[in-house]
Amino acid sequence: MIPRIRSIFRHITPSRRKMTTHNTNAACCTIPPVLSDYTPKGTFKSVGSFSKVYVTGPETSTNAIVCVYDIFGYYPQTQQGADIVASTLKTTVYMPDFFEPDGPFPHDPFPPTTDEGKQALQNFFGTTANPPKNVEKLIEFGKHLKTNGAVKVGAYGFCWGGKVTVCAGGENLNTPFSAVSIIHPAMLSAEDSEKLTVPLAIYPSKDEPKEEFDKIVGILSKKSFADSCDNKYYSTMHHGWAAARGDLKNEENKKEFEDVYTKLVNFFKKTLA
Repeated sequence: MIPRIRSIFRHITPSRRKMTTHNTNAACCTIPPVLSDYTPKGTFKSVGSFSKVYVTGPETSTNAIVCVYDIFGYYPQTQQGADIVASTLKTTVYMPDFFEPDGPFPHDPFPPTTDEGKQALQNFFGTTANPPKNVEKLIEFGKHLKTNGAVKVGAYGFCWGGKVTVCAGGENLNTPFSAVSIIHPAMLSAEDSEKLTVPLAIYPSKDEPKEEFDKIVGILSKKSFADSCDNKYYSTMHHGWAAARGDLKNEENKKEFEDVYTKLVNFFKKTLA
């Protein structure tokens, strides 16, 4: 894993080594993932342009929901959340491997402790996890699902995936999504919400900027679809509590994990009806 970090780093020019910062969310870049013994209920299939997609829920459903994972890719807690959404709504949930063929950022060791490793992580956000590039992938996947029979498609994303998801619901993109949600999103920006053309549910942690969250809530309140939006600021939760960094053996984390997925389910029940 260390050699892979060095390989990523070697592609950065000397001048960029001193200045390239793609993600300023300190918690996102320092909190490690948590091991889980959960056994995912779905299967992996080739769907659309992706060779690997985690698919859970019924074989067919009227609507579809897409999950954009965090920087650690497929993790049991993230898949557990998708299983909850799928089984509760009786809707197929798709989690594409956005990082293929490169793979997620190495999680052992995490966080990086050397300057080289820290820059490799920032470079990951600028290459494999480059938001604009992955927004295009997400939109194309949503269109694929609609072309293949889904009446309405929703999307939700964590961490880096939150940035990708909110941007996919924006203007001038002919978005295929009827609603989007972001959970402990990295690179949170009120500017992204200005461009939204579909309802947003936003559930940040204490590690996301509260002032930016408040701006977004204010912007959403003026949208024509304001009544369909939802929000909650999880002031006791750390960045990642609902995905790979969630410690479900911790009672408080487990309670808020269940709470946010209940809110997410209710949001899609309303917006995809």
